[in-house]
Amino acid sequence: MSNIVVVYHSGYGHTQRMAQSVAQGALAQLLAIDADGNLPEGGWEQLAAADAIVFGAPTYMAAPSWQFKKFADASSKAWFAQAWKDKLFAGFTNSASVQGDKQVTLDYFYHLAMQHGGVWVGLGLLPSNTKAAQRNDVNWMGSFCGAMAQSPSDSSAGEMAAGDLETARQFGERVASAAARWAR
Repeated sequence: MSNIVVVYHSGYGHTQRMAQSVAQGALAQLLAIDADGNLPEGGWEQLAAADAIVFGAPTYMAAPSWQFKKFADASSKAWFAQAWKDKLFAGFTNSASVQGDKQVTLDYFYHLAMQHGGVWVGLGLLPSNTKAAQRNDVNWMGSFCGAMAQSPSDSSAGEMAAGDLETARQFGERVASAAARWAR
């Protein structure tokens, strides 16, 4: 079994629920970035040992949260040593608006992974884009490069769309499958 780590920041709990769903599908470890943008004790070692790293953050102002960006900047030590080269990477995000510039956040994750010499794993799910599609369908957001979710600004994390969480879970399964194939 592959060693997969979901490293994420969550401001209001929505991204944490997505992280939990991704981790459930991938049988992954969760690694939370705290409110000050720091990893817990042993976090960098956990990432160094990972076969795959999944990035997660809310989309605020057309980018990941500043706490995630602080973590990304701190990863320059791993970059300098090429410590994450050839690891698998993936990403997910949530915002209050349906579009909400989530693609920019996923692009940020992708480029961070490429800076580290990684290999990106996309969502691998067809979009729910027919007239019969419902809000709780898998990949209702129509993403390809990573998992996206939408949570209205006045909703609690407990009110997240079941389809978004199922998309995240299936995404985790895809990352785990890719990691198992990559390890061969």
